[in-house]
Amino acid sequence: MDQTAVRVAAVRDCGPDAVAIEFETPAGFDARPGQFVKLTATLEGEDVSRFYTISSPDVDDTFETTVGYDPDEGGPFSEYLLAIEAGDEVTLAGPFGNDYYEDEPRVVVLAGGPGIGPAVGIAERAIADGGEAAVVYVDDQPLHEDRLATLAEHGATVETYGQDDEDAFGTAVQDVLTGGEGEQVFVYGFADFLERAEAAIEAAGGEYDEAKAENFG
Repeated sequence: MDQTAVRVAAVRDCGPDAVAIEFETPAGFDARPGQFVKLTATLEGEDVSRFYTISSPDVDDTFETTVGYDPDEGGPFSEYLLAIEAGDEVTLAGPFGNDYYEDEPRVVVLAGGPGIGPAVGIAERAIADGGEAAVVYVDDQPLHEDRLATLAEHGATVETYGQDDEDAFGTAVQDVLTGGEGEQVFVYGFADFLERAEAAIEAAGGEYDEAKAENFG
């Protein structure tokens, strides 16, 4: 979709220094959980853009992105989005990306840090579609804990670990990978997490090259 204005429908806290921003879905916009969009706003007279992954299970009436902010490294655009309110508008382009949910009957999502946004969206969509879902999430300050708890209540496997729980993470990956027909592995996070996930998948007998992975930088 070409650039178009979108209105904020709601904003909620979803963890330390993070918000989930729900936008009204513009006409003609179609996307899958795991794809990402470009958001643009005018700050101090200049257009500033950043990419954010869709974290809602669908985009029927609204869609959601999860925005985190590192107080030591965050910039003015993150600060702007953390302060955004219902009724405000930003400019949208997209969706982009090829590593997203495509009706796989079983999804295994390995998420590091901000990767939890697409992880919950994909897992929720798979469960809603009657499939199976497993989420293995690494973060010292977890986000979307309420949604993860709801996923577990609905039959998903959910494992959360801190950054230093390397052995436990590897064991969890081994436990959730079945190698069964129709199982799709997704990996979302920063480059160091992708390397860690690759090692865990290979150690568990899986093929990292068959995973759908998105590097957040």
